[in-house]
Amino acid sequence: MSGKGRGDELVFLPLGGVGEIGMNLGLYGLGPRRDRTWLAVDFGIAFEAQDAPGADVIFPDIAYLEEERASLAGIVITHAHEDHFGALIDLWPRLRAPVYATAFTANLLRAKLASEPGAEPIPITLVTPGEQFKVGPFDIEYINVTHSVPESHSLAIRTPLGTVLHSGDWKLDPTPVLGAPTDTERLRAIGEEGVLAFVGDSTNAMREGRSPSETEVAREITEVVRTARGRVAFTTFSSNVSRLRSIALAAMATGREVVVIGRAIRRMLDVADELGMLAGLPPFLEEEAYQHLPRHKVLALVTGSQGEPRAALARIASEEHRFVTLDRGDTLVFSSRTIPGNEVAVNRIMNTLVSRGVRIITDSDRLVHVSGHPRRDEMREMYGLIRPRIAVPVHGEAMHLAAHAELARALGVPDVRVIGNGDVLRLAPGNPEVVDEVETGRLFRDGTLIGNLEAMGIPARRRLAFAGHVSVALVLDGRGDVLADPEVELTGLPIADRDGRPLLEAVRDSVDGAIDSIPRPRRRDPEVVREAVRRGVRAGVAAAWGKKPNCTVLVSVL
Repeated sequence: MSGKGRGDELVFLPLGGVGEIGMNLGLYGLGPRRDRTWLAVDFGIAFEAQDAPGADVIFPDIAYLEEERASLAGIVITHAHEDHFGALIDLWPRLRAPVYATAFTANLLRAKLASEPGAEPIPITLVTPGEQFKVGPFDIEYINVTHSVPESHSLAIRTPLGTVLHSGDWKLDPTPVLGAPTDTERLRAIGEEGVLAFVGDSTNAMREGRSPSETEVAREITEVVRTARGRVAFTTFSSNVSRLRSIALAAMATGREVVVIGRAIRRMLDVADELGMLAGLPPFLEEEAYQHLPRHKVLALVTGSQGEPRAALARIASEEHRFVTLDRGDTLVFSSRTIPGNEVAVNRIMNTLVSRGVRIITDSDRLVHVSGHPRRDEMREMYGLIRPRIAVPVHGEAMHLAAHAELARALGVPDVRVIGNGDVLRLAPGNPEVVDEVETGRLFRDGTLIGNLEAMGIPARRRLAFAGHVSVALVLDGRGDVLADPEVELTGLPIADRDGRPLLEAVRDSVDGAIDSIPRPRRRDPEVVREAVRRGVRAGVAAAWGKKPNCTVLVSVL
């Protein structure tokens, strides 16, 4: 490519997805330091955070990108996983940049938009795998890779200062159930052209060997279904169309009917069917059919593999589903991995169903799930194909990034750079170097609102969850005398102390003691009374309970 300008730099700036699993959003900048053109790769959400009570979805904070939106040439999506494209519906209206994606991702995004009342339509430029296209000064090529969702791609990003291979999520599966294997010949050819930097997936960098093939899982699933006696239910990631197809083929081979339980899987199957990915399969039945089929004829596809409280599996476990039950002699297969942080919710469902006599099968028991990410032997092969000058580990927590970096150094990569979200890494010209840092963070969607931690009140929720809340309402006259008994309400506090004395009494005594401790002339100041009572209540409860609650004191003067 031509057009290299004086003072131009090529930089990589992750706003999410580095030092964490999920929330992938990487920026590539080209141009002088104060006049860069930006390319965004992926726009994902984070998985549920246990320290953000009430938050429905977590996004990367795109404040910096909003400031630079006039210089944002476009958003390129590598594949249709929520942690790579799930933030578009909520955050795209803040940027309105062109979006590029292949047909499966585009159709799934449209289906999601249709299910979100009031969501703004997002224009999408369709890209054919293997096609090269321009986004501003960046020349982009989608390279087919195998992963656990259809139409996954690595990106060759060509610039006048060099070519970056952005891996996306990938593995080297020679026998995928859907689609072609990873295009190693194209990767080798790009390596021959010369790769400046590899920005690569680190998820399984700590695991030796190779990830098993999806075809091996398909064979094992068929055996599980063949030997089951009662109903069989599978829960898996709804986006794993290959797995859904394998389960449906297992049902067909064993004389069972597939019943779809949950909207997410139904939506995914509809999108896959539109693109011809379900050819040769019998129709999938609606959930109402479940209760009318003989038990030995049922195979259910159920949403909720991560223990989500509103998903179908959680409702089945709590016996709240309208049509579906799992009972003694039935089998539930978790054809998925549990995302870190979801273990408690998943185990609760498993324990509940096991206590009812349901047989549980996980990937610890049988080969019913494989990762869509490469292990170390596959990573070694990738590095052998592309031979980059720079390696930048992404898509992983600190331990995954460190393992990836160690492997890249052992393979002889000249420069290996472990960075964090917000680091501006200059890739060219010269040696790679962090030249700047921008503020990053998280945004939280709660109901219909989106904001940062403080704006959404999440720190206060944490405090409430830890120590509850006491509210006190006082009415004073102009001389500072209390005109009526204080109204006190306790929320989330124990009923009584260790001696059995009601905590409400301790709070009332603390209020009276705090007021009595204020010199009479100062009781005329509502702020003095409010602060004295607040401190007194917190101290009194701490003496009775060992924790200081949140406390709100309302003082009215008549």
